[in-house]
Amino acid sequence: MRGWFAGRLPDEWFSERPRIVLDREEITVIGTLPPLTVVEGLPDVERAAAAEGYVERFREETRERRMDIAREAEHRFRRKVSWGVTVDGETVMFTTLSVPVMTRLRQAERQVLDTLVAAGVARSRSDALAWCVRLVGKHTDTWLADLRDALQHVDRVRSEGPGLVD
Repeated sequence: MRGWFAGRLPDEWFSERPRIVLDREEITVIGTLPPLTVVEGLPDVERAAAAEGYVERFREETRERRMDIAREAEHRFRRKVSWGVTVDGETVMFTTLSVPVMTRLRQAERQVLDTLVAAGVARSRSDALAWCVRLVGKHTDTWLADLRDALQHVDRVRSEGPGLVD
């Protein structure tokens, strides 16, 4: 899949190979835009505004081609495609898929969500749960990355092992 995107995406779009993030439902393509040279020496506020304009320009200028590539990929890989870019170390997502996830929570866990809703941190239990997941992800990035690497290693070893006997 990564190879397909590497061959399909125009070379001039990104300054390095885009990051492809996968799960069961979604393919996320995040490319790094070439540096914006006109911002050198500008105050932070102007620099941020220039970066925002740069991202919007890229988004508008590439929309039709991105949609064509996404349609092809969705047909080929049977997953939705989301897009984002990184500029000056900040990632901006254009589209993302929001997927319902079923879970069972005990009363104490539901009370945590209800407290976040009552405090205005979240609009609903669903938003509160998503907020909690983002918070955990933010504070455990290194551990989650190590865990993902270990899972990839397990998949690699499993694929190199003997096949199932019928």
